[in-house]
Amino acid sequence: MLEIEIDGKQVSVEDGSTVMDAATKAGSYIPHFCYHKKLSIAANCRMCLVQVEKAPKPLPACATPVTNGMKVWTRSEQAIKAQKGVMEFLLINHPLDFPICDQGGECQLQDLAVGYGSSQSRYEEEKRVVFNKNLGPLVATDMTRCINCTRCVRFTTEIAGMMELGQAFRGEHAEIMPFVEKTVDSELSGNIIDLCPVGALTSKPFRFAARTWELSRRKSISPHDALGSNLIVQVKHDVVKRVLPLENEEINECWLSDKDRFSYEGLNSEDRLTVPMIKQDGEWKQADWQTALEFAANGLLAIAKEEGPASIGMLASPHSTLEELHLLQKFGRTLGTDNIDFRLRQTDFRADGHLEGAPWLGMAVADVAKLDRLLVVGSFFRKDAPLLAQRVRQAAKRGLRVDSINAASDDWLLPVRNDVVVAPSAMVMTLLQVATALAAEKGVALPDRLAASAPCEITSEARAIAQNLASGGRVAIWLGNFAVQSAHAAELHFVAQEIARISGGSFGVIGEAANSVGGYLAKATPIVGGFNTKQMIAQPLKAYVLLGAEPDLDFADPSATVAALQGAELVVALSSFTSPALLSCADVLLPISPFTETSGTFVNCEGRVQSFNAVARPRGETRPGWKVVRVLGNLLDLDGFEQNDSEAVAAEVLSEDVAARLGNRVADIEISPMAASQSLERISDVPIYFADPLVRRSPPLQKTRDASGVVARSNSATLSRLGVESGSRVRLKQGAATAELAIVADDGVAPGCVRVPAAHLATAALGSICGEISVERI
Repeated sequence: MLEIEIDGKQVSVEDGSTVMDAATKAGSYIPHFCYHKKLSIAANCRMCLVQVEKAPKPLPACATPVTNGMKVWTRSEQAIKAQKGVMEFLLINHPLDFPICDQGGECQLQDLAVGYGSSQSRYEEEKRVVFNKNLGPLVATDMTRCINCTRCVRFTTEIAGMMELGQAFRGEHAEIMPFVEKTVDSELSGNIIDLCPVGALTSKPFRFAARTWELSRRKSISPHDALGSNLIVQVKHDVVKRVLPLENEEINECWLSDKDRFSYEGLNSEDRLTVPMIKQDGEWKQADWQTALEFAANGLLAIAKEEGPASIGMLASPHSTLEELHLLQKFGRTLGTDNIDFRLRQTDFRADGHLEGAPWLGMAVADVAKLDRLLVVGSFFRKDAPLLAQRVRQAAKRGLRVDSINAASDDWLLPVRNDVVVAPSAMVMTLLQVATALAAEKGVALPDRLAASAPCEITSEARAIAQNLASGGRVAIWLGNFAVQSAHAAELHFVAQEIARISGGSFGVIGEAANSVGGYLAKATPIVGGFNTKQMIAQPLKAYVLLGAEPDLDFADPSATVAALQGAELVVALSSFTSPALLSCADVLLPISPFTETSGTFVNCEGRVQSFNAVARPRGETRPGWKVVRVLGNLLDLDGFEQNDSEAVAAEVLSEDVAARLGNRVADIEISPMAASQSLERISDVPIYFADPLVRRSPPLQKTRDASGVVARSNSATLSRLGVESGSRVRLKQGAATAELAIVADDGVAPGCVRVPAAHLATAALGSICGEISVERI
């Protein structure tokens, strides 16, 4: 520790700290523009000049290291004169358009100009003008306002992982710009809006929608991925106008993914369901709540009496709140059915009954920085969990070695030491090879179940992963969404778990949605022999209750799901949106609130319980989902539906210690050696902006590169074997289900496979997200 005196205050700081760090600790504010605690030091704005004892001239606080006994003055005459001089230079070319600047009210330059600027400029020459740049559908530019602090440049390179912006030219001609004919396409691009200290980069969807002082600021939690990012939702007249990050170092730090930031635009979609609707003689008609609820409740009761309660199924989205999931499963079980599931995209349920707790990450998100070895199995990591991938990216800079085993290779924008790409049917064998080699490295015996299936030959890639894991001190093995949704999910889980045990590391599941952990805690899965999602679709029931799910986009087998629902006598859908598939399958639509209009709880991938309140009034006749399910229970005189608020519902679930209920261990999973498939295998990823109903309806997100150009992808050698040219249109077939797409060559896809996106209207007519698929030229 070093001692430093700042403005007369004695402060102890760690060796290697800067004067800016010491001032922050002492509570002394130093004006700055280019400095940001999460970015590298540029020291190019010079606004943070301070007086240092024995220094001949003012020094930049952000770049000056602390020495023992140093004395610093941040408000001395010399420091103030230097800061005012810098401000005068910054304002020389700055446009005088403060009244119309979208940054007005939250602009650092405006604030500091009041304290350090002059009332009149001495500069009388013409000011420079910089043409605006097209950065894509999310970020608007007014580049004449840019002060060249380079925060945006450093963010895209250091945090997002891809150099998408740079500074060209010199002196007053310097400009921040993207590469020629390129836009900023990172899934974290919206953060440059927050970082910009002036009005050069602003939110294109929010542009001129409101002034910052007109907005109410309310805390919330993101409903999209398993991280549960903390949000500040800004509202005007009960309309969500903007979403910003709420800083939480243990979860999302000070960042947001674009999915979290811009999905609110879908709240005002034309598809919003705002009044209850009942289908009569094939036509949809609006109804009052009492009529719609009685129609649903009486219809379910009649089927339960005539066909038995086991003829009713409850299918819920994993993006639903803990309260909604809990009351839905309670409603179903009190009615007499155990056919309850929230794992809509899962295809392998053999681990049911063998799993000891709720699958979770196996560690705190903040502890990712402490890892030195990480193996990610079956994950499109960067798009499935953007901010978790960002943490891994930063850890990789400090020495974390990352390995990957997947059916397709994507650029994670971080160094991957061993990137093994194999067909889905070969992933279990690849993991077995890693386990066998790792056991040899560690000098331990394989468990009997693994030893019985241990391969005779081990590939060089598998051996390299094993050697990497064996050399680590803090090791983690993570299963991604693709692995969990695989037809071999149970075996992948079991073998990956054993690899973690042998390596002495932690084992975890990344998770697909906001409540991938909460669904287990709420017991929204079959417990006493009920049907899981796959069984409810394969063996159609008489009635279904859908909670927040769309039949053609949120299920593992969309064509079979639509067929099963269309064949049912009654389908009750609780949804925030309508869709053609819902309108064709459902018999009654009950409008429930999205996350901005209800209170609730999400349990994130590390098992953290995060509750939130509504930030706006419900639109139309929309009601919170938990209230709708509670009233259905009241109408049928079921016990246990007397809750008056969401806190009372959450208390029922959280009465037991959550940490004690988390667990990834599975036992007694049979490992069956699989022969290499002779047929084409389907690889399915869920595109980042199609994962749930809200992001699918956000216009700015649907204009991004990640949402455009849905195509099938296959290895060039596979295309050659099929006699298909890259760029041609093909017919994809899975049983009787077909879809037509363009197919392009992508050597990142495993040989003998076709990568086809799921959760998209273009592929909604296909079958299961995994399994055999055929390709025909059109």
